[in-house]
Amino acid sequence: MRTVNALLRHELRMLVSLALWVARRTHGSGGGREFGYTRGQGPMAWGLACVCVIETVAMSVLLRGVPAAHAVMLAVDVYTVVFVVGLHAASVVRPHVLGPGTLRIRQGLHADLCVPLERISSVRRELRTTHQRTEGELDLPVGSRTSITLELAEPVTHVSLLGRCRSVRTVRLHADDADGLVRALALETGSPR
Repeated sequence: MRTVNALLRHELRMLVSLALWVARRTHGSGGGREFGYTRGQGPMAWGLACVCVIETVAMSVLLRGVPAAHAVMLAVDVYTVVFVVGLHAASVVRPHVLGPGTLRIRQGLHADLCVPLERISSVRRELRTTHQRTEGELDLPVGSRTSITLELAEPVTHVSLLGRCRSVRTVRLHADDADGLVRALALETGSPR
């Protein structure tokens, strides 16, 4: 039941993200400095949405003689298009935020991690294109790459989409302006770059 509730909350947040995206607003910046991370994923998201629309039209033609199956597939296909666009919208309206005393690291609806600045021991620009799941590390790639690595003096707790908790001491993330985020963090924390 907890998993179902988490998935329903996920769907609701996706719809809110679509509304914010249409209104050209962001979520949860609180006056902090925003750093986007979606530049590399936009073409892929739009390409997938176009393929889904083409598939919707093709299924409509194939199932035109079976009204019940046509109605079911049309509903599934429309949901899929909304889902794909909603996932991209969630990434656009939920950027990383450097606020007073905290770096809020996000990845669409899938990750939202608040890291107190005093826990950051080092920050560096590091391009990685391969990631293996390792205990104590959190990788948040966009387009299979991360561009920033944060080393933490004390672990922070990451809560997954379905509520699973784990402690992390190293966080890898992507930002469109990785150099700007690294400079801002180094300035705020006094940590080495």
